[in-house]
Amino acid sequence: MTAIPSTQNQDKIRINGLILQLSIGGTTPKEGSLQPIHISLAIKHDVSVAATLDSISHSIDYASICNTVSDCLVSQHFTCLETLIDHIFTFIFGAHAEISEMFVSAFQNSVPESLPVSSFGYESNRKKDGTSPRSDCFTMREIQSATIVGIEPHERTAIQPVSFDVDIQRSLRSSRFCDFSGLTRSIHDQVAKTSFYTLEALASFVALGVLKHTGESQDTVTIKAAKPNALSLAKSAEIELVRTQSHYPDIFSIGPEGRSQSLLDYTPSPLGLSAMISSISPPNKASPALHVAAIALGSNLGDRFANIETALRLLENPARTLDELQQDAEVAIIDTSFMYETTPMYVIDQPLFANCACMVETNLRPELLLKLLKQIETTVGRVPSIRNGPRAVDLDILIYDMDMIDTRPKEQRYHLGDLEGQLLVPHPRMAEREFVLRPLNDMIPNYIHPVYKQSIRSMLDSLMEAHTGDDFPMQKVIPFPRYPLSDPAVPNLLDVPVPPTAKHWAFSVTNSANTSTNSLPRTTYVMATLNATPDSFSDGSIHNALPDALSYATTSAASGADIIDIGGYSTRPGAAYVSPQEEIDRIVPIINGIRSNHDEGSKVKECLISVDTFRWDVAKAAILAGANCINDVYAFTGPDYPLSASSAEHLLEMRQIARDLAVPVILMHSRGDAGSNKDDGDSDASGMQGNATERVLACIREELGEKVNAIVKGRNGVRRWMVIIDPGIGFSKTLEGNLAVLRHASSITADVQGNHLTGYPWLIGASKKSFLGAILEQPNAQGSYGGRKTQPKDRGWATAATVACAVQQGTTIVRVHDVEDMHDVVSVASALWHK
Repeated sequence: MTAIPSTQNQDKIRINGLILQLSIGGTTPKEGSLQPIHISLAIKHDVSVAATLDSISHSIDYASICNTVSDCLVSQHFTCLETLIDHIFTFIFGAHAEISEMFVSAFQNSVPESLPVSSFGYESNRKKDGTSPRSDCFTMREIQSATIVGIEPHERTAIQPVSFDVDIQRSLRSSRFCDFSGLTRSIHDQVAKTSFYTLEALASFVALGVLKHTGESQDTVTIKAAKPNALSLAKSAEIELVRTQSHYPDIFSIGPEGRSQSLLDYTPSPLGLSAMISSISPPNKASPALHVAAIALGSNLGDRFANIETALRLLENPARTLDELQQDAEVAIIDTSFMYETTPMYVIDQPLFANCACMVETNLRPELLLKLLKQIETTVGRVPSIRNGPRAVDLDILIYDMDMIDTRPKEQRYHLGDLEGQLLVPHPRMAEREFVLRPLNDMIPNYIHPVYKQSIRSMLDSLMEAHTGDDFPMQKVIPFPRYPLSDPAVPNLLDVPVPPTAKHWAFSVTNSANTSTNSLPRTTYVMATLNATPDSFSDGSIHNALPDALSYATTSAASGADIIDIGGYSTRPGAAYVSPQEEIDRIVPIINGIRSNHDEGSKVKECLISVDTFRWDVAKAAILAGANCINDVYAFTGPDYPLSASSAEHLLEMRQIARDLAVPVILMHSRGDAGSNKDDGDSDASGMQGNATERVLACIREELGEKVNAIVKGRNGVRRWMVIIDPGIGFSKTLEGNLAVLRHASSITADVQGNHLTGYPWLIGASKKSFLGAILEQPNAQGSYGGRKTQPKDRGWATAATVACAVQQGTTIVRVHDVEDMHDVVSVASALWHK
C-alpha cells in the first residue's frame, strides 16, 4: 500500500459565496429586513486519505454542509452578522462530529444607499472547543468620502474623492457588536472636514477615529486609504497601515486589566508602580461630567514664576476663587508642560515672558471656566493694558475636549479683532505661536486639532520649518524658590504659601528630534558636592565639621559653582545607618551657616543649595531652612527593590513635599539600596532586546521614566518644569554600562516614541567614582604600562574626562567635587562643542 504523507492537517474544504436571503437587523423580525448575505466556509480537514484512495467516504460532504447552513439560517432572525456566524458554528459543530475547526465569513454586499460603503462583513475562525486560533475580523469595503488632501496647489482648493477599506481585528470577544452603519457614517463625515497634506496622515486619522469608535484596547485596525484621482495612468494611489491604541499613547492609556483609561492617568509599566500608587491613593475616575481642557499660562511682570504657580494653585480652588461657583466645582491639574522663556509677540517692547501650559479635568462648562481664569488674572495682579501687552499673568483656554466654540455674534466671526469677553476654542492663533504649541507638544503631541486636522507635533514641526532662527530662541527654564520665607505674600485663598523665586536656569530647546545637539548654544551648570558625613567614599570626615563645610561651600561658590549639593547620609558601600534626625542635624546647620553669611564680596549666601536625601522629613527641614532643590538617589521610591507598596507610599510623601514647597527635584536611576548596589550590573541584565548599550539605555528610560511619569502626571503631580533626571552613573550598572551611559547620555532624553524622559534636563555625576578606578587599574593595549590603583582623591584627571564627555553630550548639570578644576573643563569643553 502506498504510504500516505502527513499534511499536519493543513488541508481545507471550502464553500464559497453561498447566498441566502436572511432576516437581519433590529431586535425583532419586524424591525429587520431580508438581505442577501454572502457566506463562505473553510473547513480544516485532512484530505490526504481521500486524495490517495480517491474515495468520498474519507472526506466531508460539502453538499451536506451547505444544506445544514441553509436549514439552520433561513427561518431565523439575526440582530447582526456576529449572531449569524455564532449560529453557524453551533449548528455545524453539533451536526458534524468530523469537523473540529472552521473559518466562516458573512458579508452584506447590498447595503442601503444612504450608507457610503459598498459592503461590510464579519469573519471568525473557531475550534469545536470554543477557542479561536486567530482574531475575529470586522470588514468594511470602499467607504466613500471627499475631502481636500494633497500638497499640489490645485489639491489645496479642490475637493477630491477618497476611499477606505477598514479591517478591525479583535482578539478578545466583546459584549459590544460592531456598529457598521454608525462607523461608516462617522468616517465619511469626519474625513469630509479634514484638509491633510498627505494620504498617510489621513489614513492615520481614520485609524484613530476607528479605535475611538470601537473603544476596545485589544483591537488592531488596518486601513487602506486610496486616492482615485492621484495618478492619471493608474486606478488609484493607496496607503495601507496597521494601528493599535499603542500607536496613539497621548490619546489612549491601557489599564492593568486591558481597559482604556483617560488620556493622562498614570501609565502602567512592568514594574507595577502605578498600580501600587492607585491601590494606596486611587486616582479620580473621570465621570461623564468631567471634561479635559488645556490651559496656557504666561507672565512677564514681577516674579513671573511665582505668579504662574499662584495661578495654578488658585485654579485648583475654583469655589474659593470665584464666588459664583458651587462648592462642588472641580478643576484638577493632571499634567503640566515644561516652562519656557520667550520673547513677546506683536508688542515687542516689553519684558521676556515665562510660558507654560497645563491639562485639567473639570466639571465646569467652558464659559464658567473662562470666568474662573479671568478672576485668577485679577487676583494675581493683572490690570487692564494694551492688547498683547505686559501682564502679571495671562490664562487662556486652548482646547476643551474636541469641542469647537465661538461665542461671538455671527457678524463678528470673519476677523480676529478684539476678542475680550469672548471665547474661541481651540485658540484661534495657536498655529502661529511656538510658545503655545511647544508646551502642548510636551503633553499631548498626538492630539488631533479639530480645525486643522493635524497633530500638535505636526503643527509645531510645520511652524519650525518656517522659522528663520534669527530671533531670541525659546529656552526651557527651571525656577528655584527662595527659602526661608521672610514674607509669604500670597492670596489668602491659598493654604500653602507660594515661595518667591531666587534664580532660574535656562537651557536650550531642540526644534525637532533631528536637530543636532552639538549645533546649539548650551550652558552646563556646575554642582559642588558637599558630604557632611564621616564616611563618604570621596571626602568622608573632611567636611563633616561645620567650619570645614562652610569653607568648602564658600570656596566652591567663588570658583564658579552654580549650586551646592549637601548630603548627610553616605551612599558608600557599608556606610553606617543614619537616623532622619541625625541627617537633619548634619545638614541644616550648614544651610543656616550659608544663608547667614555676611562676608563682603562672598557669593555663597546667594548660591543655590540642593539637599541630597531620599527622606521627606529631611527634605522638608532642609528646604525650609534655605535649600532650593531636592536631590534623591531613589527618585522618590526609597531603597526598596523590587518596588513595593512601601515604595509607592514613599513616592506619595516625597511628591507632596516637592509640590507644596514648589522646589525642583533631581531624580536618579538606581535599583535598591544605594549603599550596597553600585556596579553589580542589574540594569544591563534586564530582558530587553538589543546589545548591552541599548539594553542599559532602554532600562533607564523605562524604569526611571515610569517613576517620573508617576511623579509628574495625574492629580497632585510635580510640575514638569521642576524635574531634572540623573541616569545614575555608578549605580546598578557594570563598568561598560557606566561608559555606555556617558557615551550616549543625550539619547536618554531623546524625542522618540514611548520615551517618558523626552526633553527633561539632566545631570551627570561621575566624579571620582569607583568605575574610574577600575579603568585606571587596567594595563594599556601594548602592555607597557600595568595601570595603577587609585583612591578617590587621585581620580581628578579621570573625572575631567567624564565632565568633558558630559558637556559634549549636552548635559545640563555636572556634579563634581573639585569645583575650580572642573569648571575650567566645562568652560573649554563648552567652547569646543556648544558655541
